[in-house]
Amino acid sequence: MTAVYKDDQGDWMTVCLKYLLFVFNVLFWVGGAAVMGVGIWTLIDKSDYLSLLASSTFAVSAYILILAGALVMVTGFLGCCAVIREQRSCLSTYFCCLLLIFLIELVAGVLAYVYYQRLSEELKQHLNETMTENYAQPGKEAITLAVDRLQQDFKCCGSNNSFDWLHSVYMTSAVSEGRVVPDSCCKTITTLCGRRDHPSNIYKTEGGCITKLEQFLADHLLIIGAVGIGVACLQICGMVFTCCLHRRIKLDPY
Repeated sequence: MTAVYKDDQGDWMTVCLKYLLFVFNVLFWVGGAAVMGVGIWTLIDKSDYLSLLASSTFAVSAYILILAGALVMVTGFLGCCAVIREQRSCLSTYFCCLLLIFLIELVAGVLAYVYYQRLSEELKQHLNETMTENYAQPGKEAITLAVDRLQQDFKCCGSNNSFDWLHSVYMTSAVSEGRVVPDSCCKTITTLCGRRDHPSNIYKTEGGCITKLEQFLADHLLIIGAVGIGVACLQICGMVFTCCLHRRIKLDPY
């Protein structure tokens, strides 16, 4: 009776582990879709701003998230197959995939954290230079569009304030046609509206576009970090369940 009871108890535990791992894989697949969605959203939403950044760390973090999300979705399907087939080799492969994805997300998290720490300094050093030296210059159309969108979306003018534009290459040239700020600084854009820099005509945001862009990027980095941590916690649970089920199947003589 004792031996039979132990066998029944072992079968019950194996079944429970199978169901737990199956439910985990469904959640893991959803989490993978969320990770990939956040990565795509990061690149698409306000993607023009990436051309204003001195380094590509922010974009690289997003691409890593997309890669990790795609791998998570594929791995979630593999995990379901491994649970149904109850093969140790499939479970071992599944565990290795979970570990690989965990390491990829760890790299993305470290990059996001490092970039978050130096974000303010980078913007202060490079944004003003990028805006004043490259705006409306030949071959710099992407930066020009990015600056115009930045100023309109965030209702700001200049990196620190509107006076930054007075020393820009564009404003000191004849091409500006007497403008003191780009037309994208205007509350209501009309041709040559940038000739008048009165607060009733242009945006006078405290801290300028640097403050707005820094907050925007910081919010995105926090979302990337939160989603990454959430999925990483799921992966740790999955690896524990996988090891337990692998051990149960290994001990089962049948």
